[in-house]
Amino acid sequence: MTPPNAVAAYLDASVATASPAKLLVMLCERLVRDIRTAADAQTLGDQAAAHPHLLHAQEIVLELRASLRPDLWAGAQGLDSLYEYLYSQLVHANVHRDAAASRECLELATQLADTWRDAALQSLAAS
Repeated sequence: MTPPNAVAAYLDASVATASPAKLLVMLCERLVRDIRTAADAQTLGDQAAAHPHLLHAQEIVLELRASLRPDLWAGAQGLDSLYEYLYSQLVHANVHRDAAASRECLELATQLADTWRDAALQSLAAS
């Protein structure tokens, strides 16, 4: 078994050495994982287990919104609107213990992660 400090050091190194595109993909993948875990817990009626994952997912969406650069990309405003909707649905899912809203968020987050992963791969192929 790997000691917890070794795992933390590996994760820190992975983040520290990742390109901006890879960091974005990593954030989106974590968003999907958090929402999936929360939705599964809600489906089982365990809101206490879902709550911290929904909060973390909300934090990730806020970070994604903060990283948008509308001065560099004309599509940033539309993406910001999508992030805003996702955030509001995550809050709704948490406050109202709504597994269906969590599943909707999971679908959106999965599509976002797939899109950013494809864009990152295309960017690598072009370089």
